Amino acid sequence: MASTPGWPAQPSVGPLVLRPPKLRDARAWSEIRLRNEHWLTPWEPSSPNRWDERNSVSAWPSLHSALKAAARRGTMLPFMITYGGRIVGQINVANVVHGALRSCTVGYWVDNAVAGRGVAPTSLALVIDHCFGAVGLHRVEVDIRPENKPSLRVVEKLGLRREGYYERFLDIDGQWRDHHAFAVTVEEMQGRSMVSRLAALPPEPTWRTAR
Repeated sequence: MASTPGWPAQPSVGPLVLRPPKLRDARAWSEIRLRNEHWLTPWEPSSPNRWDERNSVSAWPSLHSALKAAARRGTMLPFMITYGGRIVGQINVANVVHGALRSCTVGYWVDNAVAGRGVAPTSLALVIDHCFGAVGLHRVEVDIRPENKPSLRVVEKLGLRREGYYERFLDIDGQWRDHHAFAVTVEEMQGRSMVSRLAALPPEPTWRTAR
């Protein structure tokens, strides 16, 4: 029995599907992470281990177990981002709290090969709709470094409200980094889904499979 409302789940729109991580994702996950070292390193938590060590095929089983355990506890909803059945990133709903707060934070990364093709905003829109629907949350927060222009465009495109500024908030890439805090609550959606809000924007470039 799932310990978290709305979990496990597989939100989707068109060829983009969010699904729970699987143990057999190791090779595909590692290949993408190793290939995207320079693309992802500036936004990743600091670590004493080399990039190739913590993103190797052998590193995945322990990470998978940790994600699965957090999902069972109800504190996280981890998703692999897939396009046409291919893994192109991850998006995690973390710090899930029910009760009076009913809030969470969302973090994500995508393969540089699909950057700018609508993968990140569509994934975040799906997650927000899922959190406000099946999971029963009231507020979703996304925290982004001021230097991370692509991620800032994602939240601005979806219309998330700039809520605050956290100084020296997280230990990222070897230093304590400032972050902008963006948030959205159920009331701000006015009965509409985030996916429909995204669809109403000017057309994105045509979907293409990552090479």
